Amino acid sequence: MTSLFDFGPPPACPAPFNMAAHVLARGALTPDKIALRALGEQDLTYDDLRAAVLGTATGLLQSGAVAGDRVLMRLGNTVDFPLAYLGALAAGLVPVPTASALTEREVAPIIATIDPVLILRDPDVDCPPDARIVPLGRLRAMRGLPAADFHMGDPDRAGYIIYTSGTSGSPRAVVHAHRAIWARQMMFDGWYGLTRDDRVLHAGAFNWTYTLGTGLMDPWTMGATALIPAAGTPATELPGLIEQHEATIFAAAPGVYRQLLNQPKVAEMPSLRHGLSAGEKLPPAVRARWEATTGTSVYEAYGMSECSTFISAAPAQPVGPTILGRPQKGRKIALLGPDGPVPLGREGTIAVHNSDAGLMLGYLDAPDETAAKMQGEWFLTGDQGSMDADFQITYLGRNDDMMNAGGFRVSPVEVESCLAKFDGITAVGAAEVTLKQDVTGIAAFYTSATPLDEAALRSYAEANLARYKQPRVYIHLPALPMGANGKLLRRALRQQFEATR
Repeated sequence: MTSLFDFGPPPACPAPFNMAAHVLARGALTPDKIALRALGEQDLTYDDLRAAVLGTATGLLQSGAVAGDRVLMRLGNTVDFPLAYLGALAAGLVPVPTASALTEREVAPIIATIDPVLILRDPDVDCPPDARIVPLGRLRAMRGLPAADFHMGDPDRAGYIIYTSGTSGSPRAVVHAHRAIWARQMMFDGWYGLTRDDRVLHAGAFNWTYTLGTGLMDPWTMGATALIPAAGTPATELPGLIEQHEATIFAAAPGVYRQLLNQPKVAEMPSLRHGLSAGEKLPPAVRARWEATTGTSVYEAYGMSECSTFISAAPAQPVGPTILGRPQKGRKIALLGPDGPVPLGREGTIAVHNSDAGLMLGYLDAPDETAAKMQGEWFLTGDQGSMDADFQITYLGRNDDMMNAGGFRVSPVEVESCLAKFDGITAVGAAEVTLKQDVTGIAAFYTSATPLDEAALRSYAEANLARYKQPRVYIHLPALPMGANGKLLRRALRQQFEATR
């Protein structure tokens, strides 16, 4: 048998379609139910949510945008983020959410690339001056405007654009269709075990795509309640919030689980059914501590910006601690070698079939780069794995040098290109390294005539790179390891560093 999973397609996405209309449809049946409890900020019922989204849609259209126009989001960790996102989608606009940690230097090329009609900006978030900026006060005032009609259309039309770091060092704009939200229903049973009675507490920020999908869009699609902690809430306080607000599902990145458990006593969480983890592999030791401490399980999921999550464990299908998960029902997944799906138990590249409704439309204005990720009918993730006879997939690593920093994929080339401009550096390499047990981070290895001032290096990185892209350590070397063809050997950097720890 070969490493191919195909249990048949899910129901086809209806047409005409609008992503925001789909997200808000079930909540319209319970208009007085709490849709969002922004802890320490405000509550929104489903009626409030719908009015705010459709009022925002009206305001964006009155600001001169028309269906198909792109809207850049430079918003902070507040409820403004999801309301603006859904408002743009409702109006048929194409929102482009971006990480608030990005610096002006990093945002400027994004603006040049997508050429947005409007830029929605929180004054506390970096953004170059621009005549297209809609200030936060004006954006908030839009919620009180009369409701716009949902812009219905082809489910395959562009819905939103998200940015992911590319191996080339230039962030890539990933274009998704409105139909992408339709594909997420496969996660409800295949990962979440989600019902309309759940109260989902997500530990991430409003403006993180993991939170936006798992913590907000999916609970609202099901008619459940989303709970989001106030910005800056320490991980150690999350169990108390779970208990206080009777959360039934908890979602976070692996680092949050580690921090949460780093206290003498964890508050009781009697309402909690289980936890969810994504972004990077949850260390087995952290999983074991969570289960021993809380008596609940954690279910992991694997995905990427180009296709969200499509392999996971779930309450109905638990897997062992070393297993990545199983393909969700309705997905078509294969592990590929040069000649197609490899035999069961063999290593192959994890691939998603091009018929998946959650698969991107492509990289913006980059047809060659999009085509390079395809092998016939399959989209190649760049990650390696093996599949057993029960369709359980074990993760075996990446076939490139991409790094993971707190759930964000970071290109080493992007970090290197920035640091190479620092005065005195003659060569630089970046790699993800193990800093201590179950903790990894970005390390910068550089050559120079003499070791450079580390405080100055850190200050430069802080001014020019988003926080999650900044190296945790700087190592001066007499030379960087190179292959026979002159290519930097980043894996050798990692191995050399970890051998001396």
